[in-house]
Amino acid sequence: MPSVLVVDDEPIVRDVVVRYLRRDGYTTLQAASGDEAQRLLQGPPVSLVVLDVMLPGIDGLDLCRWIRSRSQVPIVMLTARGEEADRIVGLELGADDYLTKPFSPRELAVRVRKLLSRRAGPGGDRLQTISFGDVVIDEAAREVRKGDELLALTQKEFDLLLFFATNPRRVFSRHQLMDRVWGYQAALDTGTVTVHLRRLRKKIEDDASHPSHLETVFGAGYRFTP
Repeated sequence: MPSVLVVDDEPIVRDVVVRYLRRDGYTTLQAASGDEAQRLLQGPPVSLVVLDVMLPGIDGLDLCRWIRSRSQVPIVMLTARGEEADRIVGLELGADDYLTKPFSPRELAVRVRKLLSRRAGPGGDRLQTISFGDVVIDEAAREVRKGDELLALTQKEFDLLLFFATNPRRVFSRHQLMDRVWGYQAALDTGTVTVHLRRLRKKIEDDASHPSHLETVFGAGYRFTP
């Protein structure tokens, strides 16, 4: 049974989120501070973390950085409305998704479900290994290697790279990528796509400033060229 750690210093927020997650069948843990969350994360592994940015003690951004130094567990960050800088920094640090407060608990539950759903479809024969340049994607193991190096990709970075690699030379807008990779329609803000692309380029491209595989098609979106 997937377990979700909800980290927020507001008891009402934790209570509402936990009730929605439990209704969907998840087990839950709660933490009211970054320090408490850090202690819990050193225990049995969790499947996903819902993480507020504004926390007493260790704040959400520092905790996100600490989590990413030791785990690729999916992270959904909660940020105050209008705090775009926190959202961008959180994504750069490795968060998979974010919601701005106040948010719909139902929408959060949907995003958690999308992040935790396994991408491998019915029938193991669909899993494949894809190579381009010196990069190898192992779909079954959910691993990516560049030369002899095993890359540390977050769950959504892997999903995004795999989607591009299985749809080469096609141009996708950011809204299409949100729909196809994240599994829901973006309202206005598709910045998470931009940040994930930037992080992927740093990891797989020989020169992230002049990408040869994950290309920007100005005015249209992005294209993967093997």
